[in-house]
Amino acid sequence: MGRKKRRKKRKKNQSNFIMPFFLTLILIVSAGVFMMLGWLYLHKQEEPAEENYPKTQETKPAEPVEEKDGEKRDEEEDGSETEEGAETPVDDSRYADVLQDEAYMAEHNIYAKEAFSEEYVTLLFAGDILFDPNYSVMAKVLQNGGDIGNGIAPDLIGEMQSADIMMLNNEFAYSDRGAPTPEKQFTFRARPDSVAYLTDMGVDIVSLANNHAYDYGEQALLDSLQILQAEGIPYVGAGVNEQEASAPVYFIINDMKIAFISATQIERLDNPDTKGATETSPGVFRCFNGEKLMQTVAQAKEESDFVVVYIHWGTENQEETDWLQNKQAPELVEAGADLIIGDHPHILQRIEIIDGVPVIYSLGNFWFNSKPLDTGMVKVTISEEGLQSFQFIPCQQVNCRTSMLEGEEKSRVLGEMRRMSGNVQIDEDGYVLMP
Repeated sequence: MGRKKRRKKRKKNQSNFIMPFFLTLILIVSAGVFMMLGWLYLHKQEEPAEENYPKTQETKPAEPVEEKDGEKRDEEEDGSETEEGAETPVDDSRYADVLQDEAYMAEHNIYAKEAFSEEYVTLLFAGDILFDPNYSVMAKVLQNGGDIGNGIAPDLIGEMQSADIMMLNNEFAYSDRGAPTPEKQFTFRARPDSVAYLTDMGVDIVSLANNHAYDYGEQALLDSLQILQAEGIPYVGAGVNEQEASAPVYFIINDMKIAFISATQIERLDNPDTKGATETSPGVFRCFNGEKLMQTVAQAKEESDFVVVYIHWGTENQEETDWLQNKQAPELVEAGADLIIGDHPHILQRIEIIDGVPVIYSLGNFWFNSKPLDTGMVKVTISEEGLQSFQFIPCQQVNCRTSMLEGEEKSRVLGEMRRMSGNVQIDEDGYVLMP
């Protein structure tokens, strides 16, 4: 009996120990679980919800932009992403609305350009060119592989490409069609694919207001307009009708609107070989009677910040300016021209300053024939304050090739320009002292 009692007592003691142990263990585990759940809950509350993060996108490095001079500029980075709630920058430029309306720009001959400098815009002008393969300059280029660098020196092409806007006189038609004007001594027509040379040279706009744009008739002129459009080269001074022929072309650049207008006084006949455009027929913008031209300049002045008039006038191979040049130059200034560039005489003529407006009466042949000729370019810089500099760059056409001049030859040509230009002061680098 004593042994049974001891066994019962031992079992009782064991059960008294086991129950509290398991209860304690359950409490400890439960407490641990609750503490872990509480920690996870608090940690999650401290983190922003995933949808509140700014969405990020995988982006490629900005590709460099091909510039006119063959060099590449990296696109400017926008900086860090805009923080949530930050205001979007407002474009306060004067022409922001115009630049956003592509239809309006196309209708009004407005083109957008980016300048190489934020401080100023560089305009560059040259005289007459000729791409007709039946004449010496282009024939020689084609005989030597077709590289335009064989006709115009590479450093000169580099100068053209580095301008923000480069303009010259396109003295021929682009076409495979049409017939030469009867009894006209010289008629010029270039192959349609030769228009690509303009792009190679860095040309941004051409004048068609001359006495050879209509050499192969109406059809060839219309072909020329279409071919230039397809190449992306704006033109002035000719069109499908008078409205288009007389209309300015505008460039918006550095928040400035620059107007380009072109017209021709040649030929001074009632029934010229080079037909003037009418309300219903194609042709060039004629200004022997300058009333329409002056109206066009005045209207452009109201609608833009700077007005360039590129005009075909004067007498061939005559150094002195003629009566109609002398008459219309001050009229153009009074109408609102800020710069006047002349061509047609095939040789250089004088520089004049009229009421603060520079005029070069003829830039001569730029790349036109094999005859040795002094020529040049005009380089102008402008800003929102107006014209900042006017520079004549001496060049020479020799043996079907045009090059920039240096040293004694450069000094010689600048001396000739000083002699012709009277009281106009031109320094050793060709800069004209503006009053």
